Amino acid sequence: MIWHDISDPQDNLLDELAEKYKLHPLHIEDCRHRNQAAKVEFNDGYLFIVLKPVVLDLDAEFNASDLDVFIGPDYVITVQEEACAPLSSLLRRVRSADYKRPAELFYRIIDGVVDLYSPVIDQMAERIDVLEEQALESPQTETIEKLFLVRRTLMELRRVLANSRDLTGHLLRTEHPHLPQDLQPFFRDVYDHIARALDLIEVQRDLVAGATELYLSSVANQTNQVMKVLTVFGTVATPAIIITGMYGMNVENLPFAHHPHSWGIVMSLIAAVSALMLLVFKRMRWL
Repeated sequence: MIWHDISDPQDNLLDELAEKYKLHPLHIEDCRHRNQAAKVEFNDGYLFIVLKPVVLDLDAEFNASDLDVFIGPDYVITVQEEACAPLSSLLRRVRSADYKRPAELFYRIIDGVVDLYSPVIDQMAERIDVLEEQALESPQTETIEKLFLVRRTLMELRRVLANSRDLTGHLLRTEHPHLPQDLQPFFRDVYDHIARALDLIEVQRDLVAGATELYLSSVANQTNQVMKVLTVFGTVATPAIIITGMYGMNVENLPFAHHPHSWGIVMSLIAAVSALMLLVFKRMRWL
């Protein structure tokens, strides 16, 4: 078995291999155009498969690269469409092992690609936990922006996983000479891993929706508290406005209007009424 690993899809080696192994021009075109969906296509002499390795950076930016795989009777061709550190590490580990059949090598590759999804899902779970805490304790505009970013990332990851699940299911349902029957249990195990990852994604989407509702509730509660305080202060200030308004009129017979300590009496009256209102509010548990 010969394994041709191509890190640049524009390499002329890909054209030479296409001519040597009679690879379809459309498959070569797919290798040179990024953002393909995960898929499998059966040909008379080989299988063409597109896998989607994923990586998540520190800012929760999601990136899904393409890994194109050709499986023939005695050869495997892998085409990396862009640099991806986890994928390169995976291929180095696979290369260090000694596989006799192309299907065995392909199983190790697809199993490793599916295993790359788990760290991303774990990272998303940690981010959601942090955002839930922020939404409850100190909701800020940045919090809701991060929640929207996480939700978009989960949607993209779910799309990748759903396509990968369909790909693996197609491998299980289709008989092909390059897919020995003794490897079917291993592909079924890969299918189960993808199905479990999809279940986790659905749970995380529900958690993000719950965190978003929690954020909106926290913001509404903060607004209500502010309005409550402003209302109490406005209510307490009302007697002072009324009293000072009355003594500000040109009326001669108001109580204490000509008393030498009228200013102190009026201010004491205002303070007493305000204190009485605050006491009433406190007994009614409005404060």
